[in-house]
Amino acid sequence: MTNLNTSKEKIIKENRRIKLTTLDELKIKVSFKLENSVIIIDNVRINLTDFSELKRNPPLTYILTLGFLIYGGAITAGVGVIIGVFANSAAFWLTIPAAGMIYAGIKSPNFNKNYKIEKGLKFEIISMPD
Repeated sequence: MTNLNTSKEKIIKENRRIKLTTLDELKIKVSFKLENSVIIIDNVRINLTDFSELKRNPPLTYILTLGFLIYGGAITAGVGVIIGVFANSAAFWLTIPAAGMIYAGIKSPNFNKNYKIEKGLKFEIISMPD
C-alpha cells in the first residue's frame, strides 16, 4: 500500500490475516494468497480495484479478543447464574455485562489502523525476495 500524499509504503506479506472490505460492503476476515494482480480468499478471486478498505488482523489480537471477550463473557454469565441460583439473586445482574462481552467478542474489535482507498492510498502487489 502506498500513500499517494506522503509516499509512505506499508507492506503486508502473503498468508497474513487481514480484514478486507469490498466496494459492496462485504467484510471478509481471513488469510490471503496472491496470484498476479488478484487476491485469492477461499478460492474466490478479488481484484485490487474491488475493495475499499484493508486492515491487518494479527492472530494475537484475534486470539486475545476471542479468548477474553467471548470466553470471559461466557464464564461471567455462568458464574452469575450459579451464584444467583444458589446464593444471592442479585448476581443475575452479571449476565448483562457478560452479554455485552460476548457481543463485543463476536463483533471482534480490531484496533489496528485501517487503510482506505478514499484516504489517498494505492494498493499494489509486489514480489519480494525470500
